[in-house]
Amino acid sequence: MDILKNSCALKLIMRISLPNLPYDYSALEPVISREIMELHHKKHHQSYVDGANKALEKLERYRKGEIEIDIRAVLRDLSFHMNGHELHTLFWNIMRPAREDNPPTGRIEQIILQNYPSFQSFQREFSDTAKNVEGSGWAIAFTYRDNIGIMTIEKHNLMHIANSKTILALDVWEHAYYLQYKNNRAQYVDNWWKVINWDAVNRLL
Repeated sequence: MDILKNSCALKLIMRISLPNLPYDYSALEPVISREIMELHHKKHHQSYVDGANKALEKLERYRKGEIEIDIRAVLRDLSFHMNGHELHTLFWNIMRPAREDNPPTGRIEQIILQNYPSFQSFQREFSDTAKNVEGSGWAIAFTYRDNIGIMTIEKHNLMHIANSKTILALDVWEHAYYLQYKNNRAQYVDNWWKVINWDAVNRLL
């Protein structure tokens, strides 16, 4: 038991950090403005990094016997901020400068066509999912046992299938689009398909 406890504590010593973007803040214009990208990355993503690290620190001190905590609340806080960090990291990494004609290629195209009658069918379902997220959340596509599915993740940590692998993630919290698109989330969702980096998606498979 002591070995397990010490092993977990050692892992908690490591903290997460804000990743660099694989492109400039202006690289996704006109689909996503520089202003939104910079604010989204430097402020919003950073807040999830800070929140996760704060929760990790509380857990580490708890395991050392230094403090008492509401374990349920801390773990809920950790899942919210850690998932926010992971989803944003994926979101940044699967985008590239806009292309008007941007269909999927390679393995991801094959998987989509094994599960949907056409890419357009998959695209419509994903877009409808994103446009209908209630309040704040994400639309994701995930693979699970050689299948692909689409669902929402509300507030980062609700409605998620364990042991699935997220390969597409679209942030539809208002901070992701409101400065540019105002209340027209649908236009933001439709335009987002132009900046998906399908090569990056294929590397996740």
